[in-house]
Amino acid sequence: MLVNATNMLLKARDGHYGVGQFNINNLEWTKSILLTAQEMNSPVILGVSEGAGKYMAGFKVVAAMVRAMDESLGITVPVALHLDHGTYEGAKACIEAGFTSIMFDGSHYPIDENIAKTTELVALAHDHGLSIEAEVGAGEVADPAECARITALGIDFLAAGIGNIHGKYPANWKGLDFDALDKIHQATNNIPLVLHGGTGIPDEMVRKAISLGVSKINVNTECQLSFAAATREYIEAGKDQQGKGYDPRKLLAPGAEAIKATVREKIELFGSANKA
Repeated sequence: MLVNATNMLLKARDGHYGVGQFNINNLEWTKSILLTAQEMNSPVILGVSEGAGKYMAGFKVVAAMVRAMDESLGITVPVALHLDHGTYEGAKACIEAGFTSIMFDGSHYPIDENIAKTTELVALAHDHGLSIEAEVGAGEVADPAECARITALGIDFLAAGIGNIHGKYPANWKGLDFDALDKIHQATNNIPLVLHGGTGIPDEMVRKAISLGVSKINVNTECQLSFAAATREYIEAGKDQQGKGYDPRKLLAPGAEAIKATVREKIELFGSANKA
């Protein structure tokens, strides 16, 4: 059931659990995530980066695939199709393509320019019934005052840097800044907050972040790693040379199952099982 992400994240905020955003890269990834969310009766957000959208032949193709698959698989849990780290132009393109949610990442702009562009996209997204996420302080600890300014624009959820990064975390990573998270939460009128770079953050830190207002956790790298490991194991075992093991439906099956296992584990950690 395709919906925007606003209500599912408000419910998560009030229920003190998190909703996972799992990025998709092809049909297998999409199918694995949807089936696992349905199995666990969990709301879910399908994230699409602009690079992944281009890889899958464009945002219109992605939206058509997700809508058709959602219907064909009989998915009844809430599903949001969300642009991840979108540019100004990409956000507009996804609104036109039929996404149900967008993220505009203006964190690399000066705050006034970020606010100006976000203001326009909030109006456009809401006119089309979409939810919208904004970002402040990517790669660093966000300024609570800047978070408050951008929240006041009417965005639906906010990504604010608290020491989290994308990709694998280095051995000398200092961890999440929970004092900053608490200050941001207090400054933003209890808006649902987003934790990017969910791969590699210790479980106890994720749980504490949820308790302090995080309602959406993004996972991408961990699915990539599990998919790659399962595929490598299949090939190194020579299974692609046995019978018709080279058939892509067989070759990609272990990776698809590995993604299901990763998504299942994260849904349990985030506490969204049986919350659809």
